[in-house]
Amino acid sequence: CDKYKTGVIDGPACNSLCVTETLYFGKCLSTKPNNQMYLGIWDNLPGVVKCQMEQALHLDFGTELEPRKEIVLFDKPTRGTTVQKFKEMVYSLFKAKLGDQGNLSELVNLILTVADGDKDGQVSLGEAKSAWALLQLNEFLLMVILQDKEHTPKLMGFCGDLYVMESVEYTSLYGISLPWVIELFIPSGFRRSMDQLFTPSWPRKAKIAIGLLEFVEDVFHGPYGNFLMCDTSAKNLGYNDKYDLKMVDMRKIVPETNLKELIKDRHCESDLDCVYGTDCRTSCDQSTMKCTAEVIQPNLAKACQLLKDYLLRGAPSEIREELEKQLYSCIALKVTANQMEMEHSLILNNLKTLLWKKISYTNDS
Repeated sequence: CDKYKTGVIDGPACNSLCVTETLYFGKCLSTKPNNQMYLGIWDNLPGVVKCQMEQALHLDFGTELEPRKEIVLFDKPTRGTTVQKFKEMVYSLFKAKLGDQGNLSELVNLILTVADGDKDGQVSLGEAKSAWALLQLNEFLLMVILQDKEHTPKLMGFCGDLYVMESVEYTSLYGISLPWVIELFIPSGFRRSMDQLFTPSWPRKAKIAIGLLEFVEDVFHGPYGNFLMCDTSAKNLGYNDKYDLKMVDMRKIVPETNLKELIKDRHCESDLDCVYGTDCRTSCDQSTMKCTAEVIQPNLAKACQLLKDYLLRGAPSEIREELEKQLYSCIALKVTANQMEMEHSLILNNLKTLLWKKISYTNDS
């Protein structure tokens, strides 16, 4: 708020946060000090408030992220920067993160529209500084790119590098969340059994699963390149009261170009050293002792791995065998396979069709 009042930062949430005090912070959802996330209410609408406490991805992998360094946070763009110069800065950032794609200028214009928080047709220096800080975060970038997609939470507003997104009623595939202190003491085997007891009915699980498959389609060779899901655990997914899947946490969904730059040439002793997040794995080239750039498993294979037990438990007997077969074909997908894209589309469509056919005449559809 000090930075807002001195004009360093700006954004549509600043006035509510700092002047009228109509943006409230509720329950803290963070489990680590560098990950600030709260349930919140903004002008009587529920939301999730997130604040960037982590450095950008170029830190050493495996090291604990440090709290933000205030000195460098809102240093760009500097006073006197023209809108054209700011557009060039954003374009260069996207080129480094997303690769050299023909339609990056469209995305730059989209960002300028989002950055213009007060919708006066101009981007002020405070708005530009806030947008620049937010664009270092993959989740924010992905929310802008996929803003019209059903399974991406809507961006409600921002102030500096704090942003508010729509809240999701259920914040795990399993519909049960415990305080993190309790989570620490529950053995993983017991937790899995507990999760299975608290799932929705099978047709509703099928609808949620279709949502995840559709999200995989959204990020696979979307309008601005391919994004890789590097943590496909159930806690990053949620759903609303209509059982439509919504992503809860997209911080570990990274542009493929960006990840390749980060992981290639990293020193390794074995494949275990070539992992980003929990799920993006490349291999260790033993001749050079460096990680290769190609991620082994596509997003779809990881999504099917997550859905296997979820969908097979309680599946109707008439489709169980076919469902199991399709899920195992999906899990076996490799990025390096010939005609991977064709196989990917075929498996994804077959799975969606099988599930839709089973639930299309029920109330859950």
